[in-house]
Amino acid sequence: MRCLTKIIAVALIFLGQASANSDVDNLLAQSTTPDGVVFEIVESDKSALEYLLPRVREAITKIRKKFPDTDFAVVSHGREEFALQTRYQTEQSEIHNAVLSLVAEDVPVYVCETHAGWYGVSADDFPDYVEVAPSGPGQINLYLELGYQLIVIE
Repeated sequence: MRCLTKIIAVALIFLGQASANSDVDNLLAQSTTPDGVVFEIVESDKSALEYLLPRVREAITKIRKKFPDTDFAVVSHGREEFALQTRYQTEQSEIHNAVLSLVAEDVPVYVCETHAGWYGVSADDFPDYVEVAPSGPGQINLYLELGYQLIVIE
């Protein structure tokens, strides 16, 4: 039974990666530079950013190669956002360093204040380099209204 569970988990990871890669490939097939790209992350796994932020980084690298003037944003609004709390800066240093690297390249990383609040976590519980949006879906919609294209990272 454990083996089957592991096989299913690995298959789901690859399916999610294939979906994001497909979205990136579709964007790269365009002839015009997108106004921007917003990456959505929403997972139930608190440690998901360990493997999802490298996928975001890879997608940004590919897109910037063809469309160097593209703007990007990342919105995390599932349980994975809790790894970005200030109190986990040491324990989750790899994740925090990945976010700092994105922010240094003018890629804002947002968490959802509404979702955090459901678990007793406030905006003050996140470091200054993490943007706290009132609503993750609302923040994504703001970017979509600006003409950004959505890529869901799973």
